[in-house]
Amino acid sequence: MAALGWLTPRRRSATARSVLAGEASAEAARKSSQEAQEAQVSSPAQEIVDREPEFPVLGDDKAAAFFDLDNTVMQGAALFHFGRGLYKRKFFETRDLARFAWQQAWFRLAGVEDPEHMQEARDSALSIVKGHRVAELSSIGEEIYDEYMAERIWPGTRALAQAHLDAGQKVWLVTAAPVEIAQVIARRLGLTGALGTVAESVGGVYTGKLVGEPLHGPAKAEAVRALASAEGLDLSRCAAYSDSHNDIPMLSLVGHPYAINPDAKLRKHARAKDWRLRDYRTGRKAAKVGIPAAAGVGAVAGGTAAAIALSRRRR
Repeated sequence: MAALGWLTPRRRSATARSVLAGEASAEAARKSSQEAQEAQVSSPAQEIVDREPEFPVLGDDKAAAFFDLDNTVMQGAALFHFGRGLYKRKFFETRDLARFAWQQAWFRLAGVEDPEHMQEARDSALSIVKGHRVAELSSIGEEIYDEYMAERIWPGTRALAQAHLDAGQKVWLVTAAPVEIAQVIARRLGLTGALGTVAESVGGVYTGKLVGEPLHGPAKAEAVRALASAEGLDLSRCAAYSDSHNDIPMLSLVGHPYAINPDAKLRKHARAKDWRLRDYRTGRKAAKVGIPAAAGVGAVAGGTAAAIALSRRRR
């Protein structure tokens, strides 16, 4: 892996492995974003829609937005959907799929990220991809996105991300999912790039090990901090969005934290801190203070779509 010389050494409260995971993810995200910009073909400028002036600020190149993925941008866990796609392609056996299904069921019913279940899911994924080429998994990720993920994107959260893009700001996914899969999702949504868990590879082949640790909890905050330093961002002008109390370290870094589809602990914390709330799992609408008009429309659409989907499932 390339040297991380562009990072400024500093004392951090996170563990050394969290720092390593965050910095490795930030480096991978910047490299992917730069490659995408070099390959991008110029296209006509998109029409800028009317928006409230408060936030996001049009043309503020010191601001960016950071979005958690699972249950924030997308219903369910990306790692589970990726596992379904690999099972379909004979990467592993039925008993492994059953384990993935149980982990996903727990995630959906509990509404929180359980560390033990997440560790099991990561261990399973690492054992499955060991020996496979990075390019192969990235290509398969494109197909899996179309098969299992595209229809599970929350329209409301997507509208929030688009508001930042329309304001000329960069938008990054920040997730514990493998960085290659996160980059596929970010690219398909038209986002700038993604910070994700970096799996070790040698000669383009996965070794079955991680660089540092999974990008979860404090590691996410370290990744955002590292990327902001490298990009010259002012975190007090940035925004972050998440559903989980595990992401409070990341949310606390920025000047504009949002709780999206929050679990009970995050909802309580957000209310105590007067953070903005959005819930697309029901028809409820959170406060619209500082939210662009386009995002407000997306919130209604997202809530309505979720309510219809739940109603159909219960029949």
